Amino acid sequence: MASSLPTELGSTIQAGHIRRHPDPRQDIAPSTAADKSQLVDFHGVRRSDIDNDDDDIPYSVLRPPKKHYNLPPLPDLRFEQSYLHSIAKADTWWKVLLITARDQVLMPLAQGVLLNLVLVGWQHWNKNARVHGDSIGIRLRRWWYSVNNWKLPAPNRRRM
Repeated sequence: MASSLPTELGSTIQAGHIRRHPDPRQDIAPSTAADKSQLVDFHGVRRSDIDNDDDDIPYSVLRPPKKHYNLPPLPDLRFEQSYLHSIAKADTWWKVLLITARDQVLMPLAQGVLLNLVLVGWQHWNKNARVHGDSIGIRLRRWWYSVNNWKLPAPNRRRM
C-alpha cells in the first residue's frame, strides 16, 4: 500500500478539483447576445428584393472566402503534466517530497539567482563602458565622425 502512494498522489492531486455534481444555477454561464443572434444569408435574397442601384456591393466583398490557417496544436505547458511525469518513478513518499522541493523551490530559486547575476553583471559592464567611453554607441559615433571627416565634440566631463 505504501509503495503505490506516490503514484496515486499525483492523480489524486490532479483530479481533486473536479466537481462530480455541478449546480446548474451556479456553474452554467448566463446567456449572452451571441446566443440569440441570427446569421444573415445573402444568397437567399432574391434579386427583385434588391434595388437596382449602381451602388450595389458585390457578393464577393460581402462574403469573402474564409481563410484557413493550418497551425500546429499548442503544446501542453501545464505544470501538472510534467510534475506527474517526474513523480511517476518515485516509490516512496520522501522521494515525492524531494522531487516537489526540487521543482517548486530549488529550480525557481536557481533560475532567479542566475538571472539576477546576469542582470547585475550587464549593468556593471554597461556603466563601466559608459564611464570609459568604450560602449558600442560611442564606437559607432567615432566611426561615423571619421567616415564623414567631422570633428569630434569635446567630451562632456560629468561627475558620477
